[in-house]
Order: sequence, then C-alpha cells, then structure tokens
Amino acid sequence: MNEFDFIVVGAGSAGCVLANRLTACGRHTVLLLEAGGDDRSFWLRTPIGYGKSFYNPKVNWMYRTEPDPALAGRQGYWPRGKVLGGSSSINAMVFIRGQPRDFDDWAALGNPGWGWADVLPYFKKMEDSAHGPSAWRGRGGPLHVSDVSADVHRLCETYLRAGEQMGLARNHDINGASNEGVAINQITTRDGLRESASTAYLRPALRRSNLSLQTGAHVTRLLFDGARASGVAYLQAGQEKRCTARREIIVAGGAINTPQILQLSGVGPAARLQSLGIAVVADSPAVGQHLQDHLCIDYVYRSRVPTLNAELGSWRGKLWAGLRYLAMRRGPLALSINQAGGFVRSRPELAHPNLQLYFSPLSYTRALPGQRALTATDSFAGLSICAQPCRPTSRGFLELRGTDPMQAPRIVSNALATGYDRDEMLEAALFVRKIAQAPAMRAVIDHEIAPGPLVQSHAQVMDDVAQRASTVFHPVSTCRMGPDPRQAVVDHQLRVHGLRGLRVVDASVFPTLTSGNTNAPTIMLAERAADLLLQSHTP
Repeated sequence: MNEFDFIVVGAGSAGCVLANRLTACGRHTVLLLEAGGDDRSFWLRTPIGYGKSFYNPKVNWMYRTEPDPALAGRQGYWPRGKVLGGSSSINAMVFIRGQPRDFDDWAALGNPGWGWADVLPYFKKMEDSAHGPSAWRGRGGPLHVSDVSADVHRLCETYLRAGEQMGLARNHDINGASNEGVAINQITTRDGLRESASTAYLRPALRRSNLSLQTGAHVTRLLFDGARASGVAYLQAGQEKRCTARREIIVAGGAINTPQILQLSGVGPAARLQSLGIAVVADSPAVGQHLQDHLCIDYVYRSRVPTLNAELGSWRGKLWAGLRYLAMRRGPLALSINQAGGFVRSRPELAHPNLQLYFSPLSYTRALPGQRALTATDSFAGLSICAQPCRPTSRGFLELRGTDPMQAPRIVSNALATGYDRDEMLEAALFVRKIAQAPAMRAVIDHEIAPGPLVQSHAQVMDDVAQRASTVFHPVSTCRMGPDPRQAVVDHQLRVHGLRGLRVVDASVFPTLTSGNTNAPTIMLAERAADLLLQSHTP
C-alpha cells in the first residue's frame, strides 16, 4: 500500500502527536515517515542519558552553523533528534509552556486562534501533571510531567533561598498561573523514565491498523500535481520510494529539516532555488528566513559543600547512582541536570520577565571537546548558574548548499545582531552574578571559576559572552505563521500559502520565539493542528 489519507513527514515532537490524533477516530489512514530509527534503548529512556546522545550521529543530526562574528567566529553546535520522538528523545526534558503574552503576540501578528486563551486548553489536554486538574494544568493527558521537587539536589534549596533574598518570588508551579520567580523545573518523565512524544503519543497509536510507520525513511522531496501536494519521495535502504496522499501532507521535520525539505521540493525563495537548478513550485520568500534561537551564558563556581559532582564524578558515586536507579528509578540518573530555574525581570520597571534562569548543582569545566558525558563531571565540587534572554530580536536564516538531500543546509544563526540583544545578554550575565552574591549562595560558593574574577567591566563581560555563550537548542520560525505570503510560509491554519494539500506543523511555524523551552509549545501546536485537520476533513 502506498496511498494514504495523510502523510506525516517526521516522527518528532509534532509528528508523533499528529500520528496519534489523526488515527484515533479510525476513519483516516496515516503514513508516518521518520529518517531516524527506533528510540527503545537504555540511554534514550534514562533521563540523564541525553549526554550519550549529544554527539551520537545514530540519533542526532548534529548540525553546525556558519561561524558567527558576534560569537568570536565560533561555529554553533545544534543537536536535533534523528530518532522516533525527534528532539523530545534527546533533550533535557524541561517542560515550560512560555508566558501568556508569547501567544497573545502570535494572535496580534495576524494569527487568530493562537492567543493564550486559545492555546491553554491544548496545553491542559496534552499533559498529565500532579499539579492538575486546575484552571491552569491538565491531568490524564498523554504526556506525563513530573514534579521532581522532592528528588533534586539539596543545593537547589540554596538557590531558591538566594532568589528570595533578592526579592524574587518562590514559584511552586512554574507552569501555573504565572511562571515568574525561581522554581524547581518540571520535566517530562514517567516512573523515572524519559517521556518523549514517542512514548506518550506514538507507542499507544502503533497498535492501530490505520497507522503505518516507516523508519530510516529520508524524505528527499514532496511531489506536486500543479499547486496541490500529492505525494512524497523518500530514500529507504538505498532505494527511492514514493507514496501519495488522498487528503493532505503534513511536514513536521522541525525548524531545520522542514525548510530544507520545502526548498528541495521547489517551495522557497525563487531566485535561490533557480540558481540551484530547482524548478519553482511556489515562490515563498520566507522559507528558511526569520530563524530565532535562545542564547545563554553559563557561570561556573567552585563550591564549599558537596555537589552532584561527588555523586557522578567518582566510580563509587556512579555505582551507587546506578544501583539506585536500577532498583527504584530514583536519584540523579532519573533527573535532568537543569534541576532549578525560573523567570525573572532584570529591571523592576519591566512589565514581564525577560530572562530565564537555569541552576545545575554540578559542573563540567574539564569536559573534552566533542563530548558531553553527563556522568563525567568535574572531580571537584562545582555548580553552575545560567541565564538566557527570553525574546531575542536577532534573526538568522538557513538555505540549501546544493541539491543533495543528504547534505546539511547552511545555517546562519546571526546571534546578537541587534543592540537590544546585546544589552539583554549583558543584563543576563550581570544578573547571574547577583544571584551568586546573595547570602545563601555566597555561603556555599568558594570562588568563580568561569569567567573568573578578572572579568569585571561590561566590555570584559561581553567579550566573555562572545567567547563562551551558546545556544540552548530552541531554533524556531523558519516557516513562520502569518497572513502575508511574502513574510510568512503558512496561514493561521498552518496551510502553506499558495499551495493546496500541504501544511507545516512543528516549531518552524512559530511566529516568534516563546519565552523558554520550546518542546511543550511544539506539542501544544500539534494538538491544535490535529483538531484543525480533523475539522477540515469531517464528512
């Protein structure tokens, strides 16, 4: 069988949701195509195991950006999931919805149905949280969101007290009525195992006869009958295969792969496609443009008291942590390293939080290049505090290097390209030091390791940002949603402008970057997209 009602390209955070919801009624057949392989492995299911997938080409696209002038000419490293569950199978599992204004801004940009009041029901529908059911949180949904406040390292309490000493609120539910303040992060785990979009949505749906899954299926292009998307071509085990869609094709490859697939298919900036010899199906100038991402700065400190380094940096500690995890699914292996965080205003006159914080009770200053073994911490007691501006204004882009679908696209991150973003990064760095100087933190910190006490002036701080700041892996908006076909790729129902039978459903359609981690908003978006699709095809 090579004809289906719907074809979903990409079994990542959005694609798994679509596969589940579109087949639940039993009326529609769905083909789900994934370039990667199966996600059932010990290190993918073990929460802290994401360190093992950080540089693993079997499950990770391992993208590199072009050298960035604002980051001392460094290339950015952008891991993206190449496995069932996509990036939800290799991420740090922090569950953050974003601020209500993020989504109200989406609606104000000409996208009706995407304001906070519209998307909150979908956030509630998707989750199974100990904080629900309530006006803000859901209970009984597919995705389990764990409250790990009883299990995090005791230094997290020190961090929370330091925030309170600075006048910040202690927020007991960072995804509740407000996310402002310092808090323990909530993570997507279930019974001590990673809860990805694959485990939450795809695995239960695979029992249905109307869902077909093909792994190792690298989509090379979309097929068109005039202005209508009619099918997909993909490579599997060295052979080209084709399939057709009776109703619609939904591209859910993520913020990097989706614009790449569209451009390979003739949907994108016409002049660029023609220069590569690609026949233009639709001149869509915004494909690959408006790239946004979060950039963070990490300050590392030597601690006077034991940190997680003591548990993960010695063979005795690793043995105990491993035994505890295998026996009870508890302990540091069942957690993310980003155990606490929060959202704060760097200046009191701001109307909304402009910075996201991360606190990790461990350090990795001696990590070898190309490695990120989360169980190989520094041998001494260390901790780190990170901050990232929530809503950067810099915009990058990505484009094809050539017509080879196996070749990674050219990614230009263009970080810190605006004065606003540079000012925000300076405030982020200075705010981290304020936390470190609060009495509770000062009592446990011996000294600052990175960047170190010699970095003091604003110019020195920004030079350190150029040398050390890095992405936190939240690329969005490369096929953004909006009413103007010259500035956006899809309309408010996620239909590609100028074409029929084709939608995009993933983080690439975000009109703007949300304040915080992007996995939860991506799953929410797919939940709402599934309803839009089913409504469009109801008899």
